[in-house]
Amino acid sequence: MDTAEIPEFPPVSQDMRAYVCVVGAGIAGMTTAYLLARAGRSVIVIDDGPVGGGETGRTTAHITAALDDRYYRIEKLHGEDGARLAAESHTAAIDRIEAIASLEDIDCDFERLDGYLVLGGKSQREELERELEAAHRAGLSDVELLEQSPLDSWNTGPALRFPRQAQFHPLKYLNGLAKAIVRDGGQIFSSTHADKIEDGEPAKVTTRDGHVISADRVVVATNTPVNDWVILHTKQAAYRTFVIGAHVPRGSIPHALYWDTPDPYHYIRIQEVHRGLDPDHLDEILIVGGEDHKTGQEDDAEERFERLETWTRERFPMVKTVEFRWSGQIIEPVDGMAFIGKNPGTDEHIYIATGDSGNGITHGTIAGMLLTDLVLGRDNPWVKLYDPSRITLRATSQFLKENLNVAGQYVDWATKGDVDSYEEITPGTGAIVGRGRRKLAVYRDDQGVIHERSAVCTHLYCIVDWNSVERTWDCPCHGSRFDPLGNVVNGPAIAPLGDVTKPALR
Repeated sequence: MDTAEIPEFPPVSQDMRAYVCVVGAGIAGMTTAYLLARAGRSVIVIDDGPVGGGETGRTTAHITAALDDRYYRIEKLHGEDGARLAAESHTAAIDRIEAIASLEDIDCDFERLDGYLVLGGKSQREELERELEAAHRAGLSDVELLEQSPLDSWNTGPALRFPRQAQFHPLKYLNGLAKAIVRDGGQIFSSTHADKIEDGEPAKVTTRDGHVISADRVVVATNTPVNDWVILHTKQAAYRTFVIGAHVPRGSIPHALYWDTPDPYHYIRIQEVHRGLDPDHLDEILIVGGEDHKTGQEDDAEERFERLETWTRERFPMVKTVEFRWSGQIIEPVDGMAFIGKNPGTDEHIYIATGDSGNGITHGTIAGMLLTDLVLGRDNPWVKLYDPSRITLRATSQFLKENLNVAGQYVDWATKGDVDSYEEITPGTGAIVGRGRRKLAVYRDDQGVIHERSAVCTHLYCIVDWNSVERTWDCPCHGSRFDPLGNVVNGPAIAPLGDVTKPALR
């Protein structure tokens, strides 16, 4: 699809000082930096990759207040006031994105459109009726129940219509934010890995190259926190979600956001793309996602992509060719709401944003708005709902379920591994190999060279698993991911897989 020209930013090359250091250059980090820079605060943004190179670059960019955890569940967990604040904050996030895109003249394909929640699986009409009533109580009075969505090719049956939702091109939007941050005096540094984040006066972020960034406040916006060891990771879980992009005839599918009700659910939208040299020639890509599973606990991505394509072709027979396939990391909090605010525990100057719950664009924008208010000492009515220190007693069963699942992953220490010998590992693949009491993550590259790392995740010491489609080592406990050579791709791990001090073999 169309790509955005994100400006290139150099790595940090010296010790630095700012009022706020933002770790992470995705939607949450960049929105926070933008709003703080607009407020006149000195801001430094660092990321170990390019701007938008993490999960924001993998989003399907549904910008919506139609939450996938359902308002009737949010109301049960957080009360009527909590559900109202959830609706208010996500609606405000859509408005803020539109306002920023307009103010900064960001050409990011922002488009207001309707969203439709339709039935799927064994769900019945009563679920939509229940959600309609809860959405109205939450203040979304314009949500309505229709007898059919606008789709002609798929007889969806009844559908909830959520007016004035939105979509955009996330990288084009971040490109505009990056330019505005620099214009307002902020600094952005790519290829800068945070090795250590410490509270204090000032707080300090130490990079892998040993440089220190001192700041009055630090915001950790890295999809899942890399500064928190345990607390937050017991209250949320990492899932992989899968997406295909299929070429469809222009105008064959009404532009809207679509979701169905199963768990995991499907999510659908249309993206216009430019083709060839003619700037006026536009094609359309049907984006369809779903087939989620817990990170590191399955290695069947090919089958999931095939199921997505089959599901899509059954409902959208006009599909021509599938041109794109990718996956992303979803962080699911046990009670449906993101964690945005001061880091739990004794930290006084470190703030976090995590727990996107499938609504990363709006949750990330809420994070920018809420964290800016917290850093500047302004009141914000959403503080309690998103408080990272909160304990939601009504979510106890989900909390226990997720943490029992994590505990069960440590049995991998007792297994012998995936293969008995290196000869079984073909070029371009990896496998866990037992060596005495140790577990090794062994990768044979495309040239046949063997690379060994410790298979022990550097976060909380689970044994990683090989992801054959994305060529990563994925942790089944809290979702850390590492490239074939053991370098961190996703937190919460902050350090690479351990070196087993053995030279490479052929």
